[in-house]
Amino acid sequence: MTKDYTERDLEKGLIDHISHFLLELGAGFAYIGRQVPLQVGTKEFFIDLLLYHTYLHCYVVVELKAVDFEPEHTGKLNFYIKAVDEKLRKEGDSPTIGILLCKSKDKLVAEYALSDIHKPMGISEYQLTQSLPKNLKSSLPSVEDIESELMDIKNTRI
Repeated sequence: MTKDYTERDLEKGLIDHISHFLLELGAGFAYIGRQVPLQVGTKEFFIDLLLYHTYLHCYVVVELKAVDFEPEHTGKLNFYIKAVDEKLRKEGDSPTIGILLCKSKDKLVAEYALSDIHKPMGISEYQLTQSLPKNLKSSLPSVEDIESELMDIKNTRI
């Protein structure tokens, strides 16, 4: 991803690697869709990612932010949770859960923002990686090593 990525770029990156993302969340998550439309009153809103948890029997709304956490983000997520509960939740489903993924968060600000909200919702930071983790670097050849090996193979065939 580029340095100045947008929420759409982040969303696309997660969708491109949805299996890995779901595995990181843990067992039981199923992908429903992205930019899922919800009609509330006369307006249409779009949920970044909608999941369903097969063990908990509930929807999971994932709101993505390409910026640092701001308290108003919890209001939007709370709105989406309520809308999903009213529009999609069926008898037997547990209350919807919300996950807000943002660039970074101040723990105290997040705690204050969530302190009087009684719906299940959490805030987490994400990390972008541009290179291999240090523990894998020694296990894998460098780009230069691969290029050298390919040149050697090419020269032996000629």
